[in-house]
Amino acid sequence: MKNLESFSVKKLLIIDGHNLLFQMFYGMPSRIINKDGKAYQGVLGFIGALIKIIKMTNPTHLVVLFDSEHKNFRSDLLEEYKSNRIDYSNVPDEDNPFSQLKDVYNALDFLRIKHTEAAVFETDDVIASYALTYGNDMQIIISSFDSDFFQLINNNVSVLRYRGVKTIICDTEYIKDKYGILPAQYADFKSLTGDNSDNIKGAEKIGLKIAGELLNQFENLENIINQNQLITRPSIKESIQRNTRRLRNNYKIIMLDEKAEIPFTLEELAYSYDGLTTAEVLRGIHIK
Repeated sequence: MKNLESFSVKKLLIIDGHNLLFQMFYGMPSRIINKDGKAYQGVLGFIGALIKIIKMTNPTHLVVLFDSEHKNFRSDLLEEYKSNRIDYSNVPDEDNPFSQLKDVYNALDFLRIKHTEAAVFETDDVIASYALTYGNDMQIIISSFDSDFFQLINNNVSVLRYRGVKTIICDTEYIKDKYGILPAQYADFKSLTGDNSDNIKGAEKIGLKIAGELLNQFENLENIINQNQLITRPSIKESIQRNTRRLRNNYKIIMLDEKAEIPFTLEELAYSYDGLTTAEVLRGIHIK
């Protein structure tokens, strides 16, 4: 796990916007209302966390990316993809993080931080395009609790999981210690185990430990499938054989590459924190 101050001078901080908003909206101890009766606890938490992350990482470039309401190729590959998630269209404002999204956008504008919604692909894909495009030239820090980003980790790319003073930076050693694999194997790993948060089913009888053992033996998912006759445990071999189509489909869904267009050039993302506080931002957007 990297020390937060170990990064080089030139670095791009990418914030997974909805991920942070949901974390803050549901993580605040209570609903907070201003003098006009407007709830803003999600905005308050988002701005406060964002400023703390900026201070922790000291980025030279910064972007905040959000998902938009549209279907994508993953839904075509798997009809059940993310179908287990809450439909917020009928959720009342007091329980709906999206009700505070406009104020989050206003806060980012006030802070002069570039932000946008992913237009065709998912936020994950846009973040991956940034990491894969610029990861050889500068440090990339992805702030998110979405484990899909683990597959992008390398010497220059890391994932920040914000928990206040318990914030951690996930690097190659973190992935090796936690899962017994390399970051480059994480998409294969998750294809085998599945992902409950995205409603992706893995292969029966293959948990985290077995998936790690298989990848240590065969290196990647395709080798596991093609050389399944070498698997010594009958139940595991049968599971791989029975779920071959699903596993390959999972990989297509989980694997991140450079397919998404980058919305801002690196030059447009140049950023220097000017010391604004959370309270100053809230006053600036007329919430507090």
